[in-house]
Amino acid sequence: MARKRRLIQNGINPARFARGQIKFYAFLIPLCAVMSLPIVFFFINAFKPMEELFAYPPRFFVNRPTLDNFIRLFSISSSTTIPASRYLFNSVLSTVLVVAASLCMSVSAGYVLSKKRFRLRSALMEVNNLALMFVAIAVMIPRYFIIAYTGLQNNFFANVVPLLAMPVGLFLVKQFIDQIPDTLVEAAVIDGAGDFRILSSVVMPLVKPALATVSILSFQLSWNNAEASALYINNETLKTFAFYMQNLGAGGTSFLQGASGGNSTAGAGVAAAAMLVMFLPNLILFIVLQSQVMNTMTHSGIK
Repeated sequence: MARKRRLIQNGINPARFARGQIKFYAFLIPLCAVMSLPIVFFFINAFKPMEELFAYPPRFFVNRPTLDNFIRLFSISSSTTIPASRYLFNSVLSTVLVVAASLCMSVSAGYVLSKKRFRLRSALMEVNNLALMFVAIAVMIPRYFIIAYTGLQNNFFANVVPLLAMPVGLFLVKQFIDQIPDTLVEAAVIDGAGDFRILSSVVMPLVKPALATVSILSFQLSWNNAEASALYINNETLKTFAFYMQNLGAGGTSFLQGASGGNSTAGAGVAAAAMLVMFLPNLILFIVLQSQVMNTMTHSGIK
């Protein structure tokens, strides 16, 4: 503490703003502005009228912002049997279930693999680590067979069950639980706490950064998932908003033609509004949990 106090007094790490910090702002502020340009363009593009969306040369800013794209996005459903709000509700419900179940499974499995001693524990962890090597498209066919054999085809839970296995979430949470001293868990056992009490009162408060990161990953995985609706579900009332938006972005589909009177080019504004609606929850969740995510990046390598 004394050394840190001397460094502060010497101006190496001043507690308040100092002239020496100007060089950092001069570098970081332009860098931040450049990195935020795609997000700003995402917002601006959704409010552009049709003539500005296809203007040449393309324009970054909008001259006459409009809400017509959003109005048309949610008015498409007036000419169809399934309203857009139904797809949105399915996405919200399935995402909540996936995030809650993924957190419970990751922290429970991480606790068992980290603090319990049993045969094949290392082998099970190696299997999980091996699963990190496979991209989603590589397991698409085996996943389809599993969904078919378990009777989840044309079932709402087809949007949930395939996304519950998160090898990266289990790996990340276990690495954090490994950093919790065994003596702390043993003390809780001596006090009479069971595994559930240890997990909820000791382990989970200490691995909040990892849980926040898993929440973001599972949220993005579920919210942006259109695979289940396209491959496993035929009932339109069970499909998600990501599938709905994907159809808006595909030229010549019935959704897009309904939005633009048969002209798929004119439906580009509707697609831009839909993409913004899909992007906003991801942005808001990251802003809310960003401090925890930064802690995950900082402490994930500490043993």
